Amino acid sequence: MKKIIFICVIVLSGIGGWIYTVIDELSDTGLTADLAYDYFFSGPDKPFDPNDAVDQLDYAKTSAWAALPFIEDEADLFPAGEEAVDQANTEVDVFFVHPTGYLKGDHWTDPLAEQSATKENTQWMMANQASAFNGCCSIYAPYYRQASIYSYFGTDDVRAEVHDFVYQDVKKAFEHFLDNFSKGRPFIIASHSQGTHHSIRLLAEEIDRSDLYPRMVGAYLIGGMISKDWMNKMSNITVCERAEQLGCLVHWDTINVTQLNKEMPTYQNGICVNPITWENEGALSKLADAKGSVYATGNFTLAFSGDDDPKNETFGPLAAPLKQYVQAQCKAGILFASDQTGTKFQTFGGSAGNYHGLDYALFYMDIRDNAKLKVKTFLKAALE
Repeated sequence: MKKIIFICVIVLSGIGGWIYTVIDELSDTGLTADLAYDYFFSGPDKPFDPNDAVDQLDYAKTSAWAALPFIEDEADLFPAGEEAVDQANTEVDVFFVHPTGYLKGDHWTDPLAEQSATKENTQWMMANQASAFNGCCSIYAPYYRQASIYSYFGTDDVRAEVHDFVYQDVKKAFEHFLDNFSKGRPFIIASHSQGTHHSIRLLAEEIDRSDLYPRMVGAYLIGGMISKDWMNKMSNITVCERAEQLGCLVHWDTINVTQLNKEMPTYQNGICVNPITWENEGALSKLADAKGSVYATGNFTLAFSGDDDPKNETFGPLAAPLKQYVQAQCKAGILFASDQTGTKFQTFGGSAGNYHGLDYALFYMDIRDNAKLKVKTFLKAALE
């Protein structure tokens, strides 16, 4: 009965105009009425308490990592026709912080079940996002007690409390990476969405003003909105202006180009580096310059309620890149990309609105080639 009332309220515009925008965006990504109900009303029923969380992972254990260069994992996948480096013999590392895959409201943070749909979602991220960096580097990606998607639906105070707790896992994993894996080697920081929210803090607090900064080849903190206010906190790290620039940060939030002339105040103070031209803001890219989009492999489990049992998903191989496929332009802090209505990419994008789920897919080869360029430039400079 509650679901019927909820759906009717949406139709009859009884709960405020703000929800229409959200429902409209989510419906474009396949959100049904049942999913919409779960999305808004299935969050944790008690305040966040750190004592309710499971213990922090022991990052000395292989099982605490979603990707490592010396084990077989989904980050080893690469598109058909491309090649990956031998991750055991690279000169540069990537520390990758994955986005939100825990979509349940049973807990404020991921309970880290050994077998779960959440864990499979993280494997999806390794296959379709972290793998973009195996053309140049060794990939280290920790599991962590990620914040539930519901941490984004409450007050700013709740979100800050939960994310501050979760950030300690990311920081701990990064410290273990430095002490036991990297050991003085150059590195790249990469992330998406929730991972970006933790990684920008990592840059500001642990890298920017430390002796780690000269070792940072670059940072690919994609999706999730980074404001110019964050950059004002930095002393050394800047927004990248060109493809081969080192020690800088790239970021974009992708929106369907059909939304180009709409008011989007949420992004007005945002950073946008075009992943095709690698310019900060700038004009529409040329189709000929697009290195290649790559379809996602496997399924991402989009379920906001019910059990978190695994769906026995498998991942790979990755399809061949679609070269010269997409154009993009930064404007007012947003990356506007070619309309994907009716394409295979629509599953993670939709016919209109937010292309957050396509931040990597549409520019997969652009990211891959740029990371290779930055690594080559860094290593060459180190010899001079």
